[in-house]
Amino acid sequence: MHYFSRGLGLIHTKGLKRFVLVPLSINVVLFSLAFYFLLQQVSAMVAAVQHYLPAWLHWLEYLLIPLGIMTLIIGLAYSFTMVANFIAAPFNGLLSEKVEAHLRGKPLPDTGLTDFIKDAPRMLGREWQKLRYALPRAVVIFVLCLFLPIIGPVIWFLFTSWLLAIQYLDYPFDNHKIDFHAMRAQLRSQPAKSFSFGITVNLASMLPLVNLLVMPIAVCGATAMWVDTLAEAHDPALQQAGAVPYRKLDKYC
Repeated sequence: MHYFSRGLGLIHTKGLKRFVLVPLSINVVLFSLAFYFLLQQVSAMVAAVQHYLPAWLHWLEYLLIPLGIMTLIIGLAYSFTMVANFIAAPFNGLLSEKVEAHLRGKPLPDTGLTDFIKDAPRMLGREWQKLRYALPRAVVIFVLCLFLPIIGPVIWFLFTSWLLAIQYLDYPFDNHKIDFHAMRAQLRSQPAKSFSFGITVNLASMLPLVNLLVMPIAVCGATAMWVDTLAEAHDPALQQAGAVPYRKLDKYC
């Protein structure tokens, strides 16, 4: 929660605001489209339920319709979040780079259009790597949760919180060309910090209007966490100064 609140403060920092604008705009546009699509689907779903249910089962409308709406909202929220993060990945990486320079007291790097275009394929490739990691696990866990009506939602919430931690904490790792497997292993070595950050982002994503700001806030907060506690494992100067060296875990963690 500390780093999420730091991210909230950083998005208002002079010099960083313009780098927040693009990912914020992408988030607003995609969630607006998602909301419009949701309204269309809810109307169609209500009509279909009323049409196919026999008269003696009409009472099920009061159970099936809220359940369907809730499932649709959750599905749209996570699917559009993945789409938004994929599209905004190069801009989020750029924002993370600027935030790190600001936190280290360095002049903001003047990243030209050529450098930005050059790095975009690598960043999008990293997003594809995240999707390949997340989607198979999400399908399996979602199906399992359907058969666990009490603890299933808790398991799903924790799993998506872990994915959100990976999603946003990966930007500074990727900016420093650190392997995806090494990044996951380091986050697993600090589960309380990683999970608490992901849980905070997850809760904020469920709040109307607040969820529109979550992307840039989470990128800034994750970068602040990188500067404070994660970068030292990859900085020889910090290690020589007494920081505990990072021991890479199994790459399949």
